[in-house]
Amino acid sequence: MKTPPLVLGIAGSPRRHGNSDLLLDAALRGAEGAGARTRRLIASAANLRPCLGCNACSLTGECVQHDGGPAVYAAIDEADAIIVASPVFFATVPGVLKVLYDRMQPYWARRYVLKQPVPRRRPGGMLLVRAGGDPFGFSGASDATQSVFAVLGIDCLGEVLVEGADSAGDLAERADVLEEAEALGRAVALEAEQRLKAGG
Repeated sequence: MKTPPLVLGIAGSPRRHGNSDLLLDAALRGAEGAGARTRRLIASAANLRPCLGCNACSLTGECVQHDGGPAVYAAIDEADAIIVASPVFFATVPGVLKVLYDRMQPYWARRYVLKQPVPRRRPGGMLLVRAGGDPFGFSGASDATQSVFAVLGIDCLGEVLVEGADSAGDLAERADVLEEAEALGRAVALEAEQRLKAGG
């Protein structure tokens, strides 16, 4: 019997148990309902220093910093699918998640400088939530996440974009968006399973 796919949920908020966590909980619940295993990677607890911009990874494909990077890279490499959940801060992702994004530079170096092939393409999804009032919307956060997905070889199957969540926990009352997140998690898990089967 084959091992079920592993769906990695990346929690991008500096605050736990807020609205983006509610979306991620729903998505991973959907993935588990489809038979997948799930794991969470909490960006704020990942012990990552900011990227130094030193370009050492362009020589070796590895980051030179001694922090939580190896554990983060191992979690990303092991995953059969990745779902990112984040609030939107000033039209982009919070600093803790941006640090994680910037530390994906070794993957960029392997692909575009060292010309190593992407080991496999994997499915993914995006969950973004913001308060009202900012006219710049979701595009900055979405584009940054899509950029990271492109480097990691992640095919984004969908986005759940929620506006008007002004207080932590607001989405607990939004069954519609939680169901949408759950459906995305289920779709990502099923696609991951199909790709594993197709890969032998």
